[in-house]
Amino acid sequence: MTNRDYLDQILAELEAISTLDEFQRVVRDLSNAIEVDHVDFLWVDAEGKNFYFGTHSEDWAKRYRDPAFVRLDPIVTGCYQRFHPVDWKRLDWSSKSARTFWSEAHAYGVGNQGYSIPVRGPNGQFALFSINHQCEDAVWDSFIAAHSRELILLAHFLNRKALEFEPDRSPDQRLPLSPREVDTLTLLAVGYSRAQVAETLSISEHTLRVYIEGARFKLGAINTTHAIARATSSGLIIV
Repeated sequence: MTNRDYLDQILAELEAISTLDEFQRVVRDLSNAIEVDHVDFLWVDAEGKNFYFGTHSEDWAKRYRDPAFVRLDPIVTGCYQRFHPVDWKRLDWSSKSARTFWSEAHAYGVGNQGYSIPVRGPNGQFALFSINHQCEDAVWDSFIAAHSRELILLAHFLNRKALEFEPDRSPDQRLPLSPREVDTLTLLAVGYSRAQVAETLSISEHTLRVYIEGARFKLGAINTTHAIARATSSGLIIV
């Protein structure tokens, strides 16, 4: 995560892809960009079909393409009930089934630390962006504290690209908002301050106000909160 230039390059590559094979390649490249052992993106489309992209073994990937198996994962079930990022240590691992699942995951090479960001889209679409690593608690906690904002941004970029592969997505469903307007409202919706949004997008607060006002005008919103609510309810931003 310390190499921001490489991270920016990955995001640019993500914007340019047009196939699921390319999506898988970018997800794999992310593990190098953010310097963790594994990166995973689980996407459940509006029809309930699972798509798994990640750096774990093909055997583990095959398991994750089985909806019945995914429903057993305490990480997926725990995150499905939440709207905010989750450190795996804070999930409930007390049940026998959860401990059994973790033992199997460890056998497949899943590390002792994990962090997942749930993302929701229109018509029941759900995605989970996760990073996984093997290290001490203090090292992991410091890493997450330093980079949680970038990870949230990555999760939303991945999910926005995933929505382009929805089978029923037609040309007239394209976003009327510009990409920058979408990014601005998304970050505001997940709790960023205006200063944090401007810093994340590498723009001035004056430019940020232009994007917010543009989005408000297009959505017919009376204020920023109203714009976020309208964009969320209509599926124009994914939170």
